[in-house]
Amino acid sequence: MTDLVVAVLWSAVDVLLIATGVLLVRALSLGRWRTEDARNKEARMFAPAGALSFRRDGQRVVTATGVYIAGSAFYAVLAVLLVGLSQAASA
Repeated sequence: MTDLVVAVLWSAVDVLLIATGVLLVRALSLGRWRTEDARNKEARMFAPAGALSFRRDGQRVVTATGVYIAGSAFYAVLAVLLVGLSQAASA
């Protein structure tokens, strides 16, 4: 039963990171970049192996891995900022 709960929670974290990454890419690029559609797997056909983004039809496309890393980086920076603010407030 514990394994099921852990799997569900880990899946929820993955969805949160991917959704955050998608919103972050769209917001920071002001709509000039787009994210890869997870169902199409276009990175397998058009991107070099291990790429985080590639150009297709003149538009930058961020791969699923790139979106995951962008979401993870956002929460890492947010955690560092929160720790720094809490230490500054207690000093």
